[in-house]
Amino acid sequence: MSDSPSRLGLVALLTASTVSSMGSRVSVVAIPWLVLVTTGSPADMGLVVGATMIPYLAASVFGTPLADRLGLRATAITADTVSTITTAVIAASPRIGLPTILAMVAISGMIRGVGDRTKHVLLRPAAETAGVPIARVTAIYDGLDNGATLVGMPVGGLLIFWFGAQGAVWVDSVSYAASALIFATLVTAGSEPKQESKPAEPYLRALRAGARQLGSDRLLLSMLAMVFFANMVNQATTTVFIPLWVSDVLHSPAALGTILGAFAAGAVVGNLVFTALAVKLTRYVVFAVCLAISGAPRLFVLGSSHNLGVVLAVTFLCGLAMSAVNPILGATLYGRVPSDLQTRVFGLVAAVAYAGFPVGGLLAGWSVSGFGLTAPILVGGVVYLAATLLPLLRYRGMSLVPAEVREEEMTEGPAKP
Repeated sequence: MSDSPSRLGLVALLTASTVSSMGSRVSVVAIPWLVLVTTGSPADMGLVVGATMIPYLAASVFGTPLADRLGLRATAITADTVSTITTAVIAASPRIGLPTILAMVAISGMIRGVGDRTKHVLLRPAAETAGVPIARVTAIYDGLDNGATLVGMPVGGLLIFWFGAQGAVWVDSVSYAASALIFATLVTAGSEPKQESKPAEPYLRALRAGARQLGSDRLLLSMLAMVFFANMVNQATTTVFIPLWVSDVLHSPAALGTILGAFAAGAVVGNLVFTALAVKLTRYVVFAVCLAISGAPRLFVLGSSHNLGVVLAVTFLCGLAMSAVNPILGATLYGRVPSDLQTRVFGLVAAVAYAGFPVGGLLAGWSVSGFGLTAPILVGGVVYLAATLLPLLRYRGMSLVPAEVREEEMTEGPAKP
């Protein structure tokens, strides 16, 4: 038990992140519902999503150099504290209007765009202090996040039923407060990545340094392009294809939550398996193949089957495969990006990856309006498969050698031109 204190920081970091993620999933359900019952407008629900995601993505890029100056731990605590206040304002205002909601979710989204990146970067020093391989830690981190999704959204629905939408938002506020408290008391100041002592860079130079680092690494750019296309098609599947398939084929909204829950359940089970096998697998080939399996099969089955049981089974297996993707990308980022640039590079990676979400939703809506449901679903499956498997041809040598033999190629720095 002598190593217990060394693992306390890692456990505290994972706990704080999970607590705030759980509350956020409740808000994903509760705040749009609050907007709907307040304004009666589905379009206003879309405005709230945009008001959250646009500042989140912008801050992930432009706020990270400031986080490096302030300190990662201090930024994480500040982000959770500000989010506590913004969500409390929403929860505590009985006659709240749409402008106030938009302002609060925009502030919260902006501050979380920076705070989430700092928590991610802090994982590596916490893992090193605890003596746990970073691949295993990223698998645990992703598994806890998937678990928060699996549990948080249904709980959000129950809380709305019991206490109303604003009562449910209180849970999010309390979760951010708890996360800030855990960070302040249990994640020590020594948890920051070790960096050489040097004067702070000017803001624009710091921003450019992160962009240059990512732009020079062809392997990371290849993985990021794959994730962008995967997120684009996955968002189209979740927000357009699956709801329309459920409406057209099953004529019952009850199946919608079941299908989405099957994917999340598969991801949670897969994380348990991947956590055990993370240090034994060949990273790049597992990343590419699992990413392909996580999306294309469920699109093909949606486009060719009317059997709910088949769709649920394939969706569960897709979730199982998806569980390997984020941990491998995370471990590769930690290994290939210098510690003093990680906050900025991680922010750029998140912004590019998440940019696929709005693109996918828009393209899906337009394509279904013009060509019906089946053709866009099948085309989406083909695009997903091509975008995730074609890059294997370029890195096929790396993908065929065990991870422990080729670890240096995945961790020591950018691929040479």
